[in-house]
Amino acid sequence: MLSTNGEYQSLDITETVLPVASNPAAAEDTPTPATVGTPTKFYGRYSDSMALCAPKDTVTEYLDAHASWFSRCAEPMKVQPLGENGYALIIGRFGSFGYEVEPKVGLELLPQDKGVYSIRTIPIPDYHPPGYDVDYHASLQLKENLTEMTLVEWELDLVVDLHFPRFIQRLPQSLIQSTGDRLLNQIVRQVSRRLTRKVQEDFHQSLGICFPGNYKKKWLIN
Repeated sequence: MLSTNGEYQSLDITETVLPVASNPAAAEDTPTPATVGTPTKFYGRYSDSMALCAPKDTVTEYLDAHASWFSRCAEPMKVQPLGENGYALIIGRFGSFGYEVEPKVGLELLPQDKGVYSIRTIPIPDYHPPGYDVDYHASLQLKENLTEMTLVEWELDLVVDLHFPRFIQRLPQSLIQSTGDRLLNQIVRQVSRRLTRKVQEDFHQSLGICFPGNYKKKWLIN
């Protein structure tokens, strides 16, 4: 079950979720309205887990070889390799109040340290985020049970600073904050669930075993 400590108010506002750009350059070419003033900060802490039907050592070998599966499992997000352990991702296009953002973020998947994996934000060469800044810190830990099933438990601290255009800044700050918190949670929930499902399916296919039916129906473990 995806959880977060970020409190947000449910509003009768429809957030727009648009398709991912057809190529990485599209995100850089999208015009951005003029922004002014102090950025608005949105923060969330999330945690969840996914089950993989194999011993811990087998799961470790798979995760260590992320170059062979990460880009494929991240689809439909657009992914560009950055060095040995880094990737530039275009997350998708999201927005409210007529203002849209198409986040592009650099992530580094650090080698494991005593069974714990860390993911952090890194700069994307020659790219300057238009009106936003992302600080991403995640950790993953493997836990094996007696049935040779491994749980990958993860935690994420995510901070996003947005420089809104003037027409957004005229709105009440409380409305901006609550809507932004809600949208951030929507993005994390959508991306994490899709990535989890694809990693589970790819992992089991790589071993030539069927992904258990009960996890197809409920693949986020409480």
